[in-house]
Amino acid sequence: MDTHSAFPPSKFPKTTSKLNLGEVLRMLVNDGRIDKQHAEKLYKDRKKDSSNLHPVVIIADQKWKDLKPPHKLLSVEHLCQFVATQAKTEYYHIDPLKLDFSSAAQIMSKAYAERLKIMPISVKGDIVTIATSDPFHTEWVTELERVLQLKIKLVMANPLEINRYLPEIYNLATSINQANLAKTGQILGVQNFEQLIELGKDKNLDANEQHVVNIVDWLLKYAFEQRASDIHLEPRRNMGVMRFRIDGVLHQVYQLPSNIMNAITSRIKLLGRMDMVEKRRPQDGRIKTLGTDGTEIELRLSTMPTAFGEKLVMRIFTPEIIVQDFLKLGFSKKQSELWSQWTKVPNGIILVTGPTGSGKTTTLYSTLKQLATPEVNVSTIEDPIEMIEPAFNQMQVTQNVGLGFAEGIRTLMRQDPDIIMVGEIRDMETADMAIQAALTGHLVLSTLHTNDAPAAVTRLLDLGVPAYLIHSSIVGIMAQRLVRTLCPACKAPTELTDEEWTSVTYPFKGTKPSKAMKAVGCLECRNTGYRGRSGIYEMLTFTSKIKKLISPHTDLAVLRTTAYQEGMQPLLLNGAEKIAAGLTTVEEVLKVAPPIDQ
Repeated sequence: MDTHSAFPPSKFPKTTSKLNLGEVLRMLVNDGRIDKQHAEKLYKDRKKDSSNLHPVVIIADQKWKDLKPPHKLLSVEHLCQFVATQAKTEYYHIDPLKLDFSSAAQIMSKAYAERLKIMPISVKGDIVTIATSDPFHTEWVTELERVLQLKIKLVMANPLEINRYLPEIYNLATSINQANLAKTGQILGVQNFEQLIELGKDKNLDANEQHVVNIVDWLLKYAFEQRASDIHLEPRRNMGVMRFRIDGVLHQVYQLPSNIMNAITSRIKLLGRMDMVEKRRPQDGRIKTLGTDGTEIELRLSTMPTAFGEKLVMRIFTPEIIVQDFLKLGFSKKQSELWSQWTKVPNGIILVTGPTGSGKTTTLYSTLKQLATPEVNVSTIEDPIEMIEPAFNQMQVTQNVGLGFAEGIRTLMRQDPDIIMVGEIRDMETADMAIQAALTGHLVLSTLHTNDAPAAVTRLLDLGVPAYLIHSSIVGIMAQRLVRTLCPACKAPTELTDEEWTSVTYPFKGTKPSKAMKAVGCLECRNTGYRGRSGIYEMLTFTSKIKKLISPHTDLAVLRTTAYQEGMQPLLLNGAEKIAAGLTTVEEVLKVAPPIDQ
């Protein structure tokens, strides 16, 4: 059967032609992308279909493989790129975090955009970018250019993304405009050191204003979708800036008028049961909410007064943060076995060390979750409680009532504990109480802020802990960092130079891998080349040789060298293993791990 007998004759492509299933199938067959018989069968089956589905969505549902190498699945994304090429139009992936919704929504009415299935993306100078799912139907362009007196740049976009984000652009723009117009007579303290003279013009919004509620709901939803670990709301001189931390890197998301940013902050403070009127001192709070898939998500809130108003940071904790399998955290099999050995001892101290944001809390919570069986009493003292976990008994440091870490440990000791987790050892009193707990038959887990594992010994000595107590109480010290892992969808093979390999292995000798992987960038990873993070670890076991070196005048360099001889693998070397396995890159490891010979 001839292709043209299956697909109706057409004057396609013309500016007035609307894209239909027959035309897309014809293009794919002519280009050798799909089998002719399959195309004809689909066309016949869907001929009388009255559903309003876009042709690329119908074809993507067939789960066909592209007949041309590399034989990718013909997904909606892949088909849209193909149609865009046929129409000689640029393909545009809609990123909700980069939409200039305020300007875009002013270009045309929502009804006009929905009727033509087009979506305004951004306005730059005299050019407006508009996304369409039908790049051959362009008769409206000339008319709209005349009305707007702007040049239109037409791009092809995924029809599912247009359907999804089009209403949200307008709803969000409406909420922001309405919130901007709203005023209240109440002045809730000075917002900005530089605005003292303008107090009479203060436009603080009611935090319960429905439009503000909509903006906050939208903000949280997108942060969860984008896998953000932190949300930053930062007041600046003339505006507020919203940033998300994704895989350890901050991305600027939006700029909002200052009064709207203040209203959003007030709304979140209200949800976190914080004092909304008090803006001069830092506050902490927490919110528990549900993600779009129904999973419970916890947010820890922290506010800080700045020169331009109150800055709010929300740390997002999702349930998958606490994982049972240490291999998923990035432990090697050998490291996982050693960690398991440490945590099975009946008493002693295990220290996890590293800077803020290196994954110490995740390691400790995952460990405690595994140890917290019905026969064991696990108790924690934290500042603040990072995640609420029903399997533990958690207590929060409250300095204004005299409950610090040391007092907390003293209390926990009378609570018949088996395992105690101390949020952080900051001073001699806390260190002394943690050691007393370990010596009296408890397993104590805690954190320190040091560069590597051997440095934790000298930190304890600096705090004033006697060397003989360090000998008798510490089981092991683990330093850790987080490196971004390469996106599995787009990473590509590369060859390492001798210089690159030496930079992560010197002075140790290691066989350079024949192939490593490099970051490329695709839609899956927001064009960063990385998706997700993994830990690199340095584990110092307290052997008799190590114990002999600990004295009031311990030489850190000697201690470190002996630790290497005793089998401690430095952070850089553990990172080198992950490079050789194609999980990350030299740049990532060098960025986070301290040099071996420091």
